[in-house]
Amino acid sequence: MIGKELKLICGNANRPLAEEISYALGVDLCATEVDRFSDGEIQVLIKETVRGADVFVIQPTCPPVNEHLMELLIIIDALRRASVRKVIAVIPYYGYARQDRKHIGRVPITARLVANMLETAGVDRVLTIDLHAGQIQGFFNIPVDNLQADPIFAKHLQETFADSEETVIVSPDVGGTARARLLAERVNRPLAVLEKRRSMNTTEVKVMNVIGEVDGKRAIIVDDIIASGATLIQATQTLVDHGATEVFAYCTHGVFSGDALAALSDSALKKVVTTNTICHEQAEGNEIIDYIPVGEHLAKTIRRIFEDKSVSHLFSHC
Repeated sequence: MIGKELKLICGNANRPLAEEISYALGVDLCATEVDRFSDGEIQVLIKETVRGADVFVIQPTCPPVNEHLMELLIIIDALRRASVRKVIAVIPYYGYARQDRKHIGRVPITARLVANMLETAGVDRVLTIDLHAGQIQGFFNIPVDNLQADPIFAKHLQETFADSEETVIVSPDVGGTARARLLAERVNRPLAVLEKRRSMNTTEVKVMNVIGEVDGKRAIIVDDIIASGATLIQATQTLVDHGATEVFAYCTHGVFSGDALAALSDSALKKVVTTNTICHEQAEGNEIIDYIPVGEHLAKTIRRIFEDKSVSHLFSHC
């Protein structure tokens, strides 16, 4: 379309990532105010014209999840009422993704509810990274580009560990095996799986067994989310008990809720490598945390979406 224009807007969830994407694209962030009224209601004001533009709204729905989700919905509504051509929600971290099914009676499927809310607000497309469950893509009636972090992690692993033959990739549970296998195949290393059980009535998790050989190896645990860190810490100790020489964790989304950072620092973990999908000020400068920036990867994808080109050309697993 002649005159089609790409614009970027961000809320308050992760402005540093939005600025990283802006720099990589060479496109300034739109002047926008996302503020609060005295009673706490969210106020949005877009200070420049967006009429006829394709607007990418960069807003992970990270903690405080409800605040950032509501900001996103209101920004989308403001854009729709400003006569944009398309609204693409860039949600690097999709909050409520762990509530993706009814594992017991009388619980909601909140991941689906959030999808419905986004569509009702008027979003045309969603771009995200490492959804907790792939089926969430099917909760939407619009295109969803779910980028995988394994190419980013593979590059970091190959640059960090010269003696890669001493490394084994570990899934923290059976459900995460597919994710860990993708990375294992990329770096040509063996895969191990931890068997764990979660109580039906509590959040308590117990690691039961190690499937695979970790004795004398550097273990790399691969997961999508670190929240409290309790399961990761328990998994680390299990691997050490089974002879792992050192344990690293590669995780896409570092939520680090509660006392997670202190607990991880006191654990047997050598290092936690995560992406900057979530802005966590307390994690900055923490010696156990290493961040891999994903702004450039998102920027390349945004450019291809805007130009109506294939996204899978860049990210083979999306």
